[in-house]
Amino acid sequence: MKKEEQACIHCGENCGPVPIIWNQKPFCCQGCQTVYQLLNENQMTQYYSIADAPGIKLENDQIPSEDKYAFLELDEIRTRLLDFSDGGISKVRFFIPTIHCASCIWLLENLHTLHKGVIQSSVNFPKKEVSITFREEELNLRKLVELLASIHYVPEISQQTLEKAPKSKSSKTLLIKIGIAGFSFLNAMLYHFPQYLPGSEHLEANFRLVFGWLSFLLSLPVLFYCASDYFLSAYKSLRKKIISIDLPIALGLITLFLQSTLELITDQGIGYFDSLTGLVFFLLIGKWYQSITYEALTFERNYKSYFPVAVTKLTEAGNTTIPLDQLKAGDRILVRNQELIPADATLEKGNASIDYSFVTGESVPVGKNVGDFVFAGGRQMGSAIELLVQKEVEQSYLTQLWNQDYENANNSAPMSSVINKVSQYFTATIITIALGAALYWNFNDSSKALFAFTSVLIIACPCALALTIPFTFGSTMRQFGRRGFYLKNADVIERLYKIKTIVFDKTGTITHAQSSRIDFKGEQLTEEQLKLIRSLVFHSTHPLSKTISTTLEASGRYEVKNFKELPSLGITGEVNNAKLNIGSKYFVSGDQSDSKELKTQVWVSINQHILGYFQFENSYRKGLQETIAQLSSNYELHLISGDNESERKNLLPLFKQEAHLNFNQSPTDKLNYINKLQQDGSPSLMIGDGLNDAGALNESKVGVVIADNIYNFTPACDAILQADKFASLHRFIRFARSSMSIVRQSFLISFLYNVVGISFAVQGNLSPIIAAILMPLSSVTVVAFATFSVNLKARKKLL
Repeated sequence: MKKEEQACIHCGENCGPVPIIWNQKPFCCQGCQTVYQLLNENQMTQYYSIADAPGIKLENDQIPSEDKYAFLELDEIRTRLLDFSDGGISKVRFFIPTIHCASCIWLLENLHTLHKGVIQSSVNFPKKEVSITFREEELNLRKLVELLASIHYVPEISQQTLEKAPKSKSSKTLLIKIGIAGFSFLNAMLYHFPQYLPGSEHLEANFRLVFGWLSFLLSLPVLFYCASDYFLSAYKSLRKKIISIDLPIALGLITLFLQSTLELITDQGIGYFDSLTGLVFFLLIGKWYQSITYEALTFERNYKSYFPVAVTKLTEAGNTTIPLDQLKAGDRILVRNQELIPADATLEKGNASIDYSFVTGESVPVGKNVGDFVFAGGRQMGSAIELLVQKEVEQSYLTQLWNQDYENANNSAPMSSVINKVSQYFTATIITIALGAALYWNFNDSSKALFAFTSVLIIACPCALALTIPFTFGSTMRQFGRRGFYLKNADVIERLYKIKTIVFDKTGTITHAQSSRIDFKGEQLTEEQLKLIRSLVFHSTHPLSKTISTTLEASGRYEVKNFKELPSLGITGEVNNAKLNIGSKYFVSGDQSDSKELKTQVWVSINQHILGYFQFENSYRKGLQETIAQLSSNYELHLISGDNESERKNLLPLFKQEAHLNFNQSPTDKLNYINKLQQDGSPSLMIGDGLNDAGALNESKVGVVIADNIYNFTPACDAILQADKFASLHRFIRFARSSMSIVRQSFLISFLYNVVGISFAVQGNLSPIIAAILMPLSSVTVVAFATFSVNLKARKKLL
């Protein structure tokens, strides 16, 4: 790498032609240098030897202000955040989305070196959480968070953080059941093993009896505790007059237990207790395999995970920090640069430049004047403003977006709808065959009637069917997760198979939310002029200024004097004895005529000489053209965007039909659009990224969120797709269809097994050994086939 293009030793970013040098090491910014100095002073530079450039870079507007965490000194907030406190020693757990490597773990687990008030800290890497035990008399909660922020590991603290949901016991209970079933299965197998060997009839009767009753005892907790969910589900289904897959499973387990117990009591054998415990064990393993989701990801969101914990209230006595839930209509609040507007309000003082990109999809900040109404959910860009709250948080526009009942009845169906449909016919058929066999033998050989009835139910136990979906879809979810596509649950795969229409949002979905192509229209800019422009825009917090600053290739920067940023207009300042104005056409030239150009423009003048303007165009995601082309052959494609129509000409060749391109769409418009598609019999996949897509995402058959950082805030959804994996979207959808093919093939294997098994069972002469072998063998075969097939196809289709 050339000298002028050195990488920052802290974060790895390009330092540019003029890096900051400290202790003969290059840094891209003052923030990275400060963190390095702090670690160096505490002899913790080992942080940089574990991984290359492991640090996190914070932009100037991301660095917390001095009083940002003052709300943590409020007792009611502190108490709700702490996991434990005895007045001296306290424990807290923070979610830090920037945790990404071994160096992060090392540094966060050595916080005690940075401050003696930290007793111990540990990192849960999959969840990106750090648990810290500390002495509050030496380091209070606010100072602890500021310590983390000083090394650029900023905790995510939101209103939802305070409302800690009780920990679910379901996963722990499931693991306990698996443990009991596994223990019983292995031991029962040992007791039954001699029965499968030649000469087993010579085994001493007392031993056989002991082994049988031990197996019986082992089966009791398995049947009445481990398998209890299947009996409960079957009972509830019958009450609703529904035949679910759990009904034949429950019948099969009960029949297997009763038949085995009868054989044991009448000294006809030791039954099938090994098969019973083994089947329950495999069923529970399948349920666990299916239930494994990505705990660090959150698919269910509400506005509280986006809102701040506290706000600054203005009173006659001065500024005071209050919890958000105490904010009322009529309160005056202070909103600083980059802070969220928590409630609908009117602007009382200051120049507001509100970024509503997350709410509306429009990426350009909106200027507001004193007296204007300001909706909640926007983020102030620039100097602090004062607002008069008009509505409480729960009544604001942003909150209403979340609280509308967007739930789609089609999405609330249980995961195994395919299995439930099959099971209705399967159960009725098997019971009919079992009763028919019993009646036949009752008239021909009554000694075989009961045996034939129970044999049919045992051999035709639908366990293989029940395991097909969990293992197929569970394997598919794991393959998706490894490649950056995270599903909320296995039901999403089945619903992906049924979609006919795909609807895309534009801003942040098919385009890069924070990236644009820039062209300069006007005079050819010299190196000196580029340097002057870059020096001025570097001091601005406006997104367009940031984009220009990072795009311009100018060596170094000049000192700027008399810098001013005028919201909705532009920026001005003196740079190297030159007067620069950069901003809107009106601000730079005084021309108030309306422009018909829809593309965003930033005009430039130096010493009142207009040079031209920067024109911004959307930067589309890599692989967009190929992805759209692949999807268009099987699905009807639509686009709905809250942005203007500036990109219509560019998008028409991709989406083909102009009627399918919809711009200037409000969140309600998007919701209604998806609803109409659904009502017209076209199950839809909605792909979006912002809060303005929340309603449409939930109304659609499947809602997928594109996330540049999968751990950051996203709307409620069915799946999260890493933004850099967008080009693989068509492969994921196609693979979901392949998974359904594997399910059908597994059903065929199970069906063939049942045909063969039942053909023996109805004859009333199926030996216990064959039944004991065939039952678990069918389940193992289906599980092995499903898992192997998914993994094999993943290598071919998801590479």
